[in-house]
Amino acid sequence: MTPIKNLNALLTTLQPKLHDGRYVYCCVDSPPTIPHELIIASIREPEGTTLILSQTVADQYGLKYEYICAWITLEVHSALEAVGLTAAFANALSAAKLSCNVVAGYHHDHIFVAYEEGKRAIQVLRELSASHQAT
Repeated sequence: MTPIKNLNALLTTLQPKLHDGRYVYCCVDSPPTIPHELIIASIREPEGTTLILSQTVADQYGLKYEYICAWITLEVHSALEAVGLTAAFANALSAAKLSCNVVAGYHHDHIFVAYEEGKRAIQVLRELSASHQAT
């Protein structure tokens, strides 16, 4: 699959997918030994390591969290150097008064929104995509 750089092509083929379940952000000084396949994403910062996990895994390992979110994957294969995609979907979600946290993977962008807003966020993203298909 060839990564897409063209913004209009990206927006017309977003294909947002809402994953089942609840997800959380945890910050730890020293990451516990969690099997790699159970970690959605991680990033090191001077204040600690952030882990994005299913709420079930965080509970299983006794990790603290405050924010419970829904996980949306944009199934379009976006190029890492593509310009404007994050701004476009962040602006659409912001206009709908939805906060989003974004993680770029090698193939796809992943968006985390408040759990109770997951279905509404999917609708906003589908409308964004449809509005570009009409042009």
